[in-house]
Amino acid sequence: MFNSIVDIVSQSGYLGIFLLMFAENVFPPIPSELIMPLAGFVSARGDLNLLLVILAGTAGSVVGALPWYYAGAIFGKDRLKRIASKHGRWLTLSPRDIDVASDWFARHGAAAVFFGRLIPAIRTLISVPAGIVRMPMLPFLAYSTIGSLIWTALLAAAGYLMQSQYEQVEHYVEPVSKAVVFLVIGIYVYRFVRFKPHQ
Repeated sequence: MFNSIVDIVSQSGYLGIFLLMFAENVFPPIPSELIMPLAGFVSARGDLNLLLVILAGTAGSVVGALPWYYAGAIFGKDRLKRIASKHGRWLTLSPRDIDVASDWFARHGAAAVFFGRLIPAIRTLISVPAGIVRMPMLPFLAYSTIGSLIWTALLAAAGYLMQSQYEQVEHYVEPVSKAVVFLVIGIYVYRFVRFKPHQ
């Protein structure tokens, strides 16, 4: 996994980082906690520019938030809850999840977008209630960009600083990266099996 992501980033460059981060936000196949540190790692080897790595990751993250924002804006809360009732098992998203996200957004407003982009568990979901309440696009993009920039910069910088410890990093990250991917899959399967459509 370690070498695979490093190879993808090395060969596809900034576009690859953008696409990986976009996909991570739409439907997390590989978490950003792996993508950006390894992109920073590649940058430290001299293959990419660290600043551009951070900007590419931030751009992918922000653009990846837009489909969920528009889903909230187009469908609205009630329709999304009906969709969750019918197809929520595959999305592992229940009507109650939508209520919880919407209520949290209502309490915290724009700050929810900023801080939400810094919290792995809700980085994607926070865009839905923002769309439901039709938060103006400019503030949504601004708060999403700032939050995503901080997140991607921290992760990329961590990878950049680890460069001198290549052998140790590869030794430890390889099993950890596999464990994270299996954990994400395991959580999805668990939520799929335990899903209650009307909860």
